[in-house]
Amino acid sequence: MNNITSLDTAAIDYQQQRFPYQPCAEQTRPGHAPIHPVVVVGAGPVGLATAIDLARQGIKVVLVDDDNTLSTGSRAICFAQRTLDIFDRLGCGQRMVDKGVGWNRGKVFLRDQSVYEFDLLPERGHARPAFINLQQYYVEGYLLEQAQTLPDIDIRWSSRVSAIEHHADHETLTMDSPTGSYRLKARYVVAADGSRSPLRRMMDLESVGHTFRDRFLIADVRMDAPFPAERWFWFDPPFHPNQSVLLHRQPDDVWRIDFQLGWDADPVLEKTPEKVIPRVRALLGPEVQFSLEWVSVYTFSCVRMERFRHGRVLFAGDAAHCVSPFGARGANSGIQDAENLAWKLACVLQGQAPDSLLDSYADEREFAADENLLNSTRSTDFITPKSAVSRCFRDAVLDLARQHGFARRLVNSGRLSLPATLHTSSLNTTDSTSFTASMQPGAPCCDAPLGGTDWLLQHLGDGFVLMIFGSAASLAPSSLQELAGMTQGRLPLRLLFVSATPATLPDRLALDDMGAAASQVHDIEGLAARRYDMHQSAGGPGCYLIRPDQHVCARWRAIDALAILQALWRATGHADGGEVIAVKDAA
Repeated sequence: MNNITSLDTAAIDYQQQRFPYQPCAEQTRPGHAPIHPVVVVGAGPVGLATAIDLARQGIKVVLVDDDNTLSTGSRAICFAQRTLDIFDRLGCGQRMVDKGVGWNRGKVFLRDQSVYEFDLLPERGHARPAFINLQQYYVEGYLLEQAQTLPDIDIRWSSRVSAIEHHADHETLTMDSPTGSYRLKARYVVAADGSRSPLRRMMDLESVGHTFRDRFLIADVRMDAPFPAERWFWFDPPFHPNQSVLLHRQPDDVWRIDFQLGWDADPVLEKTPEKVIPRVRALLGPEVQFSLEWVSVYTFSCVRMERFRHGRVLFAGDAAHCVSPFGARGANSGIQDAENLAWKLACVLQGQAPDSLLDSYADEREFAADENLLNSTRSTDFITPKSAVSRCFRDAVLDLARQHGFARRLVNSGRLSLPATLHTSSLNTTDSTSFTASMQPGAPCCDAPLGGTDWLLQHLGDGFVLMIFGSAASLAPSSLQELAGMTQGRLPLRLLFVSATPATLPDRLALDDMGAAASQVHDIEGLAARRYDMHQSAGGPGCYLIRPDQHVCARWRAIDALAILQALWRATGHADGGEVIAVKDAA
């Protein structure tokens, strides 16, 4: 996974770090005004992930932030399995998992009684847990340290965007810095500058939706408590009647407690120790010793921009969409924005795709945002009923859920984050035969064990991959030759053979003939074949075409070189038709 480990033992207080401002080339070299490929605005998790992903694909990035610190307080803490897969690909996933508190299980309570328990990852054979809890400052710190290892990322702290000008072939940002203002040019700008996005405001754009009339208190509490690493959610508990409470364990013996307060609560008064400590004491009991680490009161909105792309400016994360915190959909969806956007920018900038490919970023991530907004709104309505009838319905559902499975499906304490299946994407190729597995075009790839510490997703990398369910030697020489040609085409393609048996000498010879772009792995338990519905493939090895963001874009029961090239062409935003012949000829 190429994860950083050399810094793992260092005792770094990421909340106290300060990063010095360094004058840039535009300031120190008069007349120096290059047009950078990409400027990313905002060095939070989304901006850092975008910059790292671009740099890994050979794109030079300028990353600017108006501050010189990382975040303070836990903030976003629940990072889903799909996000951990992305962090693995970016090179820092293992650090996140090693530091974080992994969890798959949770409990829901009504008053002082348990209603039911759930398991988000009931089947075995996954490298990562359903979630880890990890304070946002650790996530930012680990991403920053990964970014600092990449020479193609130029990080500029204390650099605030004060204006933007649009041009035919680039954007010009006016940057305010401690040593004065300067102009920064870029072919594309990624706005990852948060929910109050200054760039969005400068462009007279807005996010629309619904702001909920409720307030919640976050208390990060340091204590030695016997609670397990599970998500516990209470409706109307006796220690906080008529409201809801959420409890999560974090690293460093810190626990995150969210108390619903109601709209009329005074946000300033509720943050004082005189108000917070009695609430925490009522939950924990008089015998538990604790101290407050961080306290905040928040309200929330479910909103999004109408379009995430505006010419050469692309909005991502909270700058593009905001959801309620129930379900951990904010940071997770933002990281998925970053991954979706980075490979498309790289393809466009490297001449492998038309500029219109970036429209698919907006289409796909707007679809995902709508899915998140719908789930988030439903969760909020269930947690905070706005009428006596809604409250009666909610409590009846909770009472029934103790004994009846159908009612448990109606309980909504936050539908926890799942990645969107982009089944309407224009980049997909429609199935030509039937499949039973859920790995349909548009779905994020599922992992599978390959033996020891080896896992399937580790072998997908940052580019397009044709995942072939069979050994290299099982293919006819003519098919191997055609596949080898695809690895040398205008749109380079890697070949990954997933075999039910260990590689044989004929397999290794066939792989050697195809070159470094071909490799083979052993599906040691057969889980990959089952999860991708390839364990009974008729007519020779079947295959999947995988995008650089590890989403499926096409699948076949048998290898068809022309169909593969057409799907690859479509997945990079080219129009269907004769142009694919040029790709085939090049291959």
